[in-house]
Amino acid sequence: MSRKARPQERSRILVTGGAGFIGSNLAHRLAGEGHEVTVLDTLARPGVESNLAWLHASHGGLIRHVRADIREKDAVEDSVRDVSAVFHFAAQVAVTTSFSDPRADFDINVGGTFALLEALRRRGGRVPLVFASTNKVYGDLSDVPLELSRDAYHPVDPELRRHGIAEDRRLDFHTPYGCSKGAADQYVLDYARSFGVPAAVLRMSCIYGPRQRGTEDQGWVAHFLISAMRGRPISLYGDGYQVRDVLEVSDCVDAYIACARHMDRVAGRAFNLGGGPQNALSLRQLIREIEVLLGRRIDVRFSDWRAGDQRYYVSDTRLARQALALKPAMSWRQGLKRLAAWLQSEEAPEEQKLEAAE
Repeated sequence: MSRKARPQERSRILVTGGAGFIGSNLAHRLAGEGHEVTVLDTLARPGVESNLAWLHASHGGLIRHVRADIREKDAVEDSVRDVSAVFHFAAQVAVTTSFSDPRADFDINVGGTFALLEALRRRGGRVPLVFASTNKVYGDLSDVPLELSRDAYHPVDPELRRHGIAEDRRLDFHTPYGCSKGAADQYVLDYARSFGVPAAVLRMSCIYGPRQRGTEDQGWVAHFLISAMRGRPISLYGDGYQVRDVLEVSDCVDAYIACARHMDRVAGRAFNLGGGPQNALSLRQLIREIEVLLGRRIDVRFSDWRAGDQRYYVSDTRLARQALALKPAMSWRQGLKRLAAWLQSEEAPEEQKLEAAE
C-alpha cells in the first residue's frame, strides 16, 4: 500500500467512517494507489456527503459506499467478507455528546468495534485491522506537575517536557467518551492476543488538515480557522494555555498505511500518534498565529473548563516513528497555511453547507 498497485496487486480495503475527515483522506490515498476502497459510513455528520462526492469524483468505481451503521452486524459482516485490510474510524467522536447520550456513545464506540472484531474473528484469514484510538485513554493527566511559560503549560519534569507522554503511561479513562474509546482500544489489543486477529491501535492526538470541518466539540484547529475567516468569536474553555501536539492529516495517513503494512511486527501494540514536542502549541499560540495569517484580530471569549480536559498533552512519538519508519512530521505553521488555503478554496460551497447544518 505504498505505491501504485498494478491490476493484479489491487486489493479491496475497508475504511469504516471513510467519509469523515481522516477516513476520506485515507480512502483518497488508497484509491490513488489503485486499491478498491469500501467506505462504510452513515453520512450522519454534517458535511461528509461532500467528502464522499469528492472521493467518487476523484476515483470513480474504485470507491464503493455502504451506507450503514457500524452497529449493524449484517452490514459489517458483509463489508469484511472480501477485504484485505480494515481501517476503523467509525465512532462517536465528541466528549460533549458522550455526556448528553452516553448510551449511544457506548453502543457505537464499544459495540460497533466489538461487532467489527467479531466479524473479522469469524471470517478468519488474518485480515489486518488498524484502530483509531485517542489520547483521552490517559485521562486528564492532573497528576503531571506543570508550569506556565510563554503562553503555554509545560511539564516540570525535563524528560516529559522533552519527549511527551509515552505509551507506558497508565490508562485512566475519564468521561464517557474516554471510557468508550478506551474500552474499544483494549478490546482491539486483546483480540490480537486472545484470537490472533492482526490488529494494532493508534492513539491519536490532534489531527488537522484539508477536509476537516471542525466544531467546538471536535476538530478545534479547523474550527478556529473557520470561525476567524468568517469573523465569528472563538470560545476557549479554560484559560487557553492548554497545550496539544498537532499532526497534519497527510502524516497521519502515512502512519495508518505503515501500520497495516508492518502488521506482522506491530500486531497487539498501541502507539501514540501526534505531532510530538516539535509541533506542540497552546490554544492561545494557535489563535495568535491565525491572526498573523489572516491579518486581523480575533474576538476570543472564555468559558469554564470542560470535564476531563487535559491542560497538557503531547505525544511521545519515538516508538511510532521507529516501529513504523515514519518521516518527520510537517511543521504546524506549514500545515496551518495548507488548511487555510483549502478552506478558502471551499469557502462558498462549504459556507452554505455549514450554515444549513447550524
